[in-house]
Amino acid sequence: MEILVTIGYIAICVVMFSLAIAIHEFGHFIAALKLGLKVERFSIGFGPAIWKKTFRGVEYRISWIPLGGYVSIPDVDNDGVKAIEQSGGSSQSVSVRSIAPWKELVVAFAGPAMNLVLAAVIAFLLASLPSVRFGQRNAQVDCLIPGGPADKAGILPGDTIIDIGGHAIHSWTDMLTEVQITDCRPTDFTILREGKTLVVRVVPERDAQTGACFIAAASTNGVAASPWMPSRNPLRQLAWDAGSIFRALKGLVTPGEIKATSKALGGPIMIAEGIYGAVRRDFCDGLGFLRFLNVNLAVINLLPIPVLDGGLILFALFAIVFSRRVPEKIVGALSTGFMYLLLALMGVLIVRDSMRSWRIHHRDEAPASETETTNRALDDAPENTDQNAENR
Repeated sequence: MEILVTIGYIAICVVMFSLAIAIHEFGHFIAALKLGLKVERFSIGFGPAIWKKTFRGVEYRISWIPLGGYVSIPDVDNDGVKAIEQSGGSSQSVSVRSIAPWKELVVAFAGPAMNLVLAAVIAFLLASLPSVRFGQRNAQVDCLIPGGPADKAGILPGDTIIDIGGHAIHSWTDMLTEVQITDCRPTDFTILREGKTLVVRVVPERDAQTGACFIAAASTNGVAASPWMPSRNPLRQLAWDAGSIFRALKGLVTPGEIKATSKALGGPIMIAEGIYGAVRRDFCDGLGFLRFLNVNLAVINLLPIPVLDGGLILFALFAIVFSRRVPEKIVGALSTGFMYLLLALMGVLIVRDSMRSWRIHHRDEAPASETETTNRALDDAPENTDQNAENR
């Protein structure tokens, strides 16, 4: 019976992930049709087709590589997509784009816009459900493991962490994020103790199985809300989602944070595990994760990188501002090159996520390390009636 339940949860996760991709591609699709552009293919996934059907001149397909999707529009088709599409690519394409650049802008923006529309619908839906619990715990430390990083630094139960390395901390989730970005380097923590602020230097330690940094401190205060449910206010939900991805992007371009932030990035496996874990806790948690995922897809796709929607927007803006297009050979070379770079990055993330997932799922088969013993001890920390202690 448990196997059937697990299969059911997996099916729900597949539907949710596919919905995020499909709604993005539908934005491009419907915008192109409304502008009178020819659409040749609507695909969920890349590579050879598992299933396909042609209806009113458009080929709809589900493909084998579930890492995204695309809409084939000859006048705005991306050469990078053609390069990866091994089943023949577009049956028609043009060497020189003949449509107005503003139409390319509309088509490019439509995909991320639909992700944001879906995220907003989910946010308002969650806000309307009285049974959904919202709220974030502040970064108050309620218990510590003797000899752990926080204890060694002089942090005491009752202290509230308000800043880590110059970054303001508003919640326990903020604290966990900044601890990971420290990459276990000595970092200044500003704490609030009995109305006074103190600065202590903490040296986080690394978990042998997960590779995550931790300070061996736990919080037992606050409401039992999912990390995807920061506020009942829908706009604050969306702002939290966007703020999370912008914090990660900032870390990727900030000297001293690049290495740690890149380690924390996850690929399809981490996303799948995130959806699965959220859905198993509570279906509404799964919807919260789906909202978060859609905002992230919208933001990432708007980055000015060839092969992403932001790259198409960049080329279209160039054509509008300078009244001339970037040469098609340059567009094609950049698109193809970045497509293979993104595929290589995706491959690295898949391998890394797989190794981390294997270590986590097999951690009980190996002798407990000092780090694992610490984490298990924190799991036994005192509980209140609403929430188990969350530890890192």
